Amino acid sequence: MTVDEPCQDLAGLFGTPPGAGELAALGERLAVRADDEGLLDVAYRTLDTPVGPLLLAATATGLVRVAYEREGVEAVLGTLAARVSPRILRAPRRLDAAVRELEEYFARRRTRFELPLDLRLSAGFRRSVLAYLPGIGYGTTASYQAVAAAVHHPGAARAVGTACATNPLPIVVPCHRVVRSDGRVGAYLGGPEVKHRLLDLEADR
Repeated sequence: MTVDEPCQDLAGLFGTPPGAGELAALGERLAVRADDEGLLDVAYRTLDTPVGPLLLAATATGLVRVAYEREGVEAVLGTLAARVSPRILRAPRRLDAAVRELEEYFARRRTRFELPLDLRLSAGFRRSVLAYLPGIGYGTTASYQAVAAAVHHPGAARAVGTACATNPLPIVVPCHRVVRSDGRVGAYLGGPEVKHRLLDLEADR
C-alpha cells in the first residue's frame, strides 16, 4: 500500500468535500427552516451600497438594525445577541423587502421607506426623536433645535444629537436629515462624508 492509498480510501468513504456553493446553499436551507419553525429570532445579511457595505438585521416584528461597516460586524451582532436574542443567523430571505427598498432609495426611485420597524433598541426620549424623523421630508433638512422643539423638548438640541448618533436604523430612519442650525451637517454614525453623500443623493433627484 502506498502513502496515497489510505487517503484514497478515506475519500471513497467520506466522499468529496462540499464546495463553497454547496455550503452556502445548505446554510440558506437551514436558515429558511429555522425561520419557518420559529427558531430564528434575528436574521441578518449584508448589502453593498454606494455608501459602503451595510449590515441589515430583522426580527419577526421588523427591521431592527442597519449598521455601517465602520461599526464592526462582530460588535453589532454581539450587541444584537445580548439585547435582542442569541438566536441569530445569517438568513437573507427575511431581509428581501429591506434590500429592495434600500436599492430603490439609492437608485432615486424611493423617497420614503415603508418597512415594518422594530424600535426596541431605542427607548424614552431617543425613541420619540426617531419616531419624528421620518416626517422630515426627502430632500429637506431640519436643525437639531427644530427637532427638539417638535418633540416638545425645546432645550434638548444636544440630546437630539445623541439620539441621532445612536440611531439603530440609519438611512431608513433618516437622521442624516438633521443638521446644525448654522447649516453644517454635524456628526453622523456613518461619518460626515457619508452624511454629505446621502444629502447630495436626495438633493439631486
